[in-house]
Amino acid sequence: MATPAIVGFSGSYSSPSRTRILVEEIVRRTAERYHARSEIIDLKQFGADLGAARRISDLSDGSRTLLERLIGADALVVASPVYKGSYTGLFKHLIDLLDPPALAGKPVLLAATGGGDRHALVIEHQLRPLFGFFEVRTLATGIYASERDFADADSISAALAKRLDRAIGQFAPYLAAPAEKPAGESILPPPVNGAGTPALSASGLRP
Repeated sequence: MATPAIVGFSGSYSSPSRTRILVEEIVRRTAERYHARSEIIDLKQFGADLGAARRISDLSDGSRTLLERLIGADALVVASPVYKGSYTGLFKHLIDLLDPPALAGKPVLLAATGGGDRHALVIEHQLRPLFGFFEVRTLATGIYASERDFADADSISAALAKRLDRAIGQFAPYLAAPAEKPAGESILPPPVNGAGTPALSASGLRP
């Protein structure tokens, strides 16, 4: 099976969860906008062996396959619920298993969910420095969503949707297809620059 161009990773161990809903919506909109294959992976899919793993080789075959699909994607959407002012422990433990070059140069949209606005800076203070260590290309706009950003158990608010579309547009240098040309003209690949860059609510959902 071909590796999806866009992979979303929900770092919540709860099911259902606001984090999963947020990742689903971002990935769906991104895939539709750029006509790309997509997949969503949940932290829970890695199973009980994740907590005891000290290296990737300690994971089960299924967990290693999931990790390979994350690493092999053209772009990532990564989200974690916020607990005690930071991302979850198992989320960080999974990232700790990766080699430093594993995600280098990959475009990543960072997102997080929390109960209120006091956690809104978790993306800038926690997630962005973490992924900066791996030399990923984090999109300028991160997405933080609190309980009021979820209209109900299955959908997001109009205000959050607007923020998502702004962030998703920043994938364009990495995922956008060449513009269509009039009949008779050739379609050339996009140029490469010097840096090598291709030109929930009260419903009972937990974070």
